[in-house]
Amino acid sequence: MISWKSASAAGVLAVAIGAFVYVQRFSPLDVQVAEVENNVELRVFGVGAVEAQTLSRVGFQIQGRVVELTADQGDLVEAGRVLARLDDASQAARVRKAEVAGLQAETLLTKSTAQKQRADIAYAQRKSVNLRRQSLVDRGAVSKETAEDTQAAEEIGRADAAIAAAEVLVARASGEDAAAQLRLEKSQLDQHILRSPFNARVIARLKELGSIANAGEAVFTIIDPASIWVRAFIDEGRSGGIKLGQTAWVRLRSEPDQLVEAEVVRIDQENDRVTEERRIYVRCRACRPEHQIRYLGEQAEVEVVTSVAPRAVLVPARNVEQFDGKTGRVWTVEEGLLIKRRLEFGNRQIDGRIEIRSGLPPGAHVVVSDVRSASDGRAARITNGSMRK
Repeated sequence: MISWKSASAAGVLAVAIGAFVYVQRFSPLDVQVAEVENNVELRVFGVGAVEAQTLSRVGFQIQGRVVELTADQGDLVEAGRVLARLDDASQAARVRKAEVAGLQAETLLTKSTAQKQRADIAYAQRKSVNLRRQSLVDRGAVSKETAEDTQAAEEIGRADAAIAAAEVLVARASGEDAAAQLRLEKSQLDQHILRSPFNARVIARLKELGSIANAGEAVFTIIDPASIWVRAFIDEGRSGGIKLGQTAWVRLRSEPDQLVEAEVVRIDQENDRVTEERRIYVRCRACRPEHQIRYLGEQAEVEVVTSVAPRAVLVPARNVEQFDGKTGRVWTVEEGLLIKRRLEFGNRQIDGRIEIRSGLPPGAHVVVSDVRSASDGRAARITNGSMRK
């Protein structure tokens, strides 16, 4: 026979179980819901490094011993500035020799020109004398032999004039050859001087005084400071909205607390087939050459603003079940009851939240708190006071 104490204990247990079941299944569940946000910047994230679009390793065209260096790492140099010189004593002597040869050619041309003038005058005189003698032969005033001598003298004079003219041409050609040789020697002398080809920053100095620089060997590494950019790698699955001209924010590893505003200036037309990433390039919008971005190779984080949503609802990824990259299931609060719905999602934010694109009924709220004990149709009470407008 069951005692009244046992019956009482059983009753209390039944009441407790009933109360527990009611609380777990039927009492309103306190939840937090996603709030509507205005002017939400939708961003994608990538990592990369600082690079320079214009980078040159400059050196001499000839071999020689370095006798002067006028720049070092970090220096800003203008286009045309002398960076280094080679020993040019031998070449300077060749230039002087070519200059002397040019003077000799000028003297020879002057002499041959004078000889041509003399030959032309002699020829004109002999021609005039011959003309008079020939006119007197028929009248017997001059012998035939004399007329023949004057005719021969004219022809000799004409030949002498032609030779003198040819000598002038030879002298002129010799002068042009000497001038060309002088230009060549001066050009080779100029090759002993290394100049900056553009306004640049010196990144590395690879030779020191007294060292031998071989032809084509780099002496300096220089970059165009205005061409510095960050090359970043973006996952293919999130790079579809990236376009030229979009705003980007760069955070350097050496300055983790500072964001630098940049702009997307290039998107590679071929993705990396191994990493399945897209390469993009962003450049600072307002940086001067002395900005810290000058350190090539430094790691950087890049956030690209792909769009701005006037109104958006964002849900943490942990609250989305069966997410396939486009759709997923979430808990919603509709007219005070919990309902599980499949929604369509859009961009995924850097902080892990995903934008709701469609499928949310008017007046419904998406639950963002932990609702492990939730079930379809259970009553819910919103605790953060958010109202979807």
